[in-house]
Amino acid sequence: MRVTVVVPTYNERENLPVAVERLTALPVPDLHVLVVDDNSPDGTGEVADKLVAESPNTVGVLHRTEKDGLGRAYIAGITRALDEGADVVIQMDADLSHPAEVIPAMLEKLETTDAGVVLGSRYVPGGSTAEEWKWYRKALSAWANFYVNLILRLSVKDATAGFKAWKADTLRAIDVASIRSNGYSFQVEMNYRTVKKGIPIAEVPIRFEERTVGASKMSLRVQLESALMPWKLLFGRSV
Repeated sequence: MRVTVVVPTYNERENLPVAVERLTALPVPDLHVLVVDDNSPDGTGEVADKLVAESPNTVGVLHRTEKDGLGRAYIAGITRALDEGADVVIQMDADLSHPAEVIPAMLEKLETTDAGVVLGSRYVPGGSTAEEWKWYRKALSAWANFYVNLILRLSVKDATAGFKAWKADTLRAIDVASIRSNGYSFQVEMNYRTVKKGIPIAEVPIRFEERTVGASKMSLRVQLESALMPWKLLFGRSV
């Protein structure tokens, strides 16, 4: 089973080598890492090239010429991974907030259940958000999940999760290349398409960590798009 972890980057030169080291150390045969860099001005793309030179059979990089959103970066990376024969594609942030050591459990869940995707979930028993988060950030995250589930009836605990392991067949079934949303609402649209196709979603607990290096990419524009997307999906957006 070929497993490809797609890691989008923008100004993550300090975090990327640590993330790749953690991934390549996992006891997962035939695991590959695909970095998708959006022309980072801090030189993350050059760091990625160095990692490829050191491990050409394990690490790859897709250089994009502009920064046009997390969703577009993921679509580009997932499309490349599928073209290269991935059986499972994992979405993972480069900022070290997602625990790489949970990936074997995610893969086991994919293999032993009928789930088409497994979410790394903060809100199932055993999961948690970062201790460093202030109460209002925890409240906002919990509200966002309640809000999305109230509108779209996804029936998952962590509807906005960005750490996911997908079967290749599921990604093809939801026609991931045609997804229009960007930013963090991309995650919600992927889940919505999966549910509409009748494909089960499973969750495994994770402890979400706060980034220690670099800046968050959560802008006001991203937040507004995320708030509007459930309504757009509910009222006629094609899936």
